[in-house]
Amino acid sequence: MKIGILQTGRSVDPLSTKHGDFPDMMAALLVQSDFAFQTYAVLDDHFPGGVHECDGWLITGSRHSAYEGLAWMPKLEEFLRATYEADTPIVGICFGHQIIAQALGGKVEKSLLGWVIGPTTYDFNDGSQAVINAWHQDQVTVLPKGATRIATSELCQNAALVYGNRALSYQAHPEFTNAFTKDLLDLRRDQLPENVCDMADRGFETLTPSAQIADQIVQFFRSRIINAAKPT
Repeated sequence: MKIGILQTGRSVDPLSTKHGDFPDMMAALLVQSDFAFQTYAVLDDHFPGGVHECDGWLITGSRHSAYEGLAWMPKLEEFLRATYEADTPIVGICFGHQIIAQALGGKVEKSLLGWVIGPTTYDFNDGSQAVINAWHQDQVTVLPKGATRIATSELCQNAALVYGNRALSYQAHPEFTNAFTKDLLDLRRDQLPENVCDMADRGFETLTPSAQIADQIVQFFRSRIINAAKPT
């Protein structure tokens, strides 16, 4: 199965050599699959030739906000709507989670709850929990038609969404390891609220990202279902 990675952001230079860029992290997350990957740097206006060029699409995170309206964003939204209508599976991470929702009629805003950073526990509809590293202050605040909430957290109501068997998205970053997230926090610590940094530091000491999110993504691409979406 060929998965197209729609790259909407880049890791910061001091960390990319050590940890890889966002597409590298995505491929590492799904390393146990038999997927082949091709990256399209849509943030540089490098788009696929069509929605059927790959068997599924994976959208990365980004330092940008979905509502910024940069020149490549409306083009990406148009591509996502076409992919959705073509019934080709889409998975979105953080910015990807937000841009899917926005493209399909939802709303993304900067949350009044502020930054959410570091290992965070999420509650899924099937009663399971998963730890995923977060790094965001924007959130999906209005769900588009066809979206179903499948996970929440204390600070993020719409933490994961599924759109029938066509799209799956997560607000947090399952591709971020604790090591990368901690290095990024250390790099940005002087730009962030002290209480947010303290909470993240405590998380690094006690919480480890859950492997099940990678399994969910692989399952969705292969079978177009996700067990965690089903209520107990």
